[in-house]
Amino acid sequence: MNTPAPMEERLRAAFEARGELISAHDLSPARPPAGRSWGIRRIRRMLTIATAITATAAAAAALALLLSSTTPHRPHPAPPAQHSSTTPSPPTTIPPPVPSAVPSGSEVR
Repeated sequence: MNTPAPMEERLRAAFEARGELISAHDLSPARPPAGRSWGIRRIRRMLTIATAITATAAAAAALALLLSSTTPHRPHPAPPAQHSSTTPSPPTTIPPPVPSAVPSGSEVR
């Protein structure tokens, strides 16, 4: 059989020594960040997102108003045509005033 080369033996020994330095505590997941700076980061991120959304909505509203004011207004449609008849309609007359039944003050004595 082949005997391992001295270089390979040294590498195996180095990897084995390095592996023995790691314990179960080193392999546990890290604790999440805590403290004051974590809350401030979250608040800043939320404020940044809210500001971006508000700015986008304001820009969209301004653009919509700008585009609606530059478009030409359509003229109002013409009213529907009246039915034309061949016979003329009779003229409208105002009836004469009806005399009142109460005599005026100068006639009564």
